[in-house]
Amino acid sequence: MSATTPAPPVPTAFGQVKGWFSAYDQALFDWFLTRQNRDADQRGDIAELGVYMGKSAIFLGQYLRDGEEFTVCDLFDSPAPDDANLAEMQGSYSTLTRRAFEANYTAFHEELPTVIQAPTSVVTATVRAGSCRFVHIDASHLYEHVVEDVVSSRTLAAPGAVVVFDDYRAAHCPGVAAAVWGAVASGDLRVICISPNKLYATWDDPEPLQKELRTWLEGLDSVWHGVETVAGRPLVRIGDKGLAAPEPPKPLRPAPAPEAAPAAAPVRTPVAAAPARRPASGWRALAKDLLPPVVTRAIVAERKRRR
Repeated sequence: MSATTPAPPVPTAFGQVKGWFSAYDQALFDWFLTRQNRDADQRGDIAELGVYMGKSAIFLGQYLRDGEEFTVCDLFDSPAPDDANLAEMQGSYSTLTRRAFEANYTAFHEELPTVIQAPTSVVTATVRAGSCRFVHIDASHLYEHVVEDVVSSRTLAAPGAVVVFDDYRAAHCPGVAAAVWGAVASGDLRVICISPNKLYATWDDPEPLQKELRTWLEGLDSVWHGVETVAGRPLVRIGDKGLAAPEPPKPLRPAPAPEAAPAAAPVRTPVAAAPARRPASGWRALAKDLLPPVVTRAIVAERKRRR
């Protein structure tokens, strides 16, 4: 690290990590991964192609079980493989560096995942074929690259794996839509459901997952969903409201609690002066001043007897 290069800031809360990961997609990731973790027969690794600052990677890291591996692949600050990809990197991700990703991830997890700093086209040479139960793809938006990522996801996927594609319908990246829906139209990639930002699919039969997903959604009063038929197959369409994000990942070193403000000095209430005693009048004042107490008491008693 250069002496002139400041260290990346370390987040102390999940919300401080930069990135785009909506509450409803966090809820869907949690549903799919929790379901997998409950099923003792569905073990496997997790892979993410394109990580940006690590927000979704940090989230995914919570669901790893003993013996499973997590692999991420991104160019970070490496040279792009072609001019089109270089222009995309400079336009959208000019601040992205591997050090920033690692600082963010290790703020929440003790160990980094396996990091491949290279184009996503190389991921199948590193990750074992058929080993992944969950693959999240949010890398290049260029059509040719996304087509390759779609093919890679099929190579990596274990039986019953869930494959998630970001930006499948965003207006600023039509190449993603063309590549992903092209795979759906060919009949190979089968959609489980779509949220406003992500498409959830499998290379196997989606019906068991769709059935369980619809049962879960029907139990949530605040969430709209419906069933659409696309390319001759049903998919579940989920609205953009009502799905609450699960509890966010906890940082290893949360921010210290703010120091309590010093207590204000108590306000002293002025004590009211005791009322002045009315002076005795007439003979009482004179008796008090001149006579012995015993004589004074005798005079008082005699006056009371005469009344």
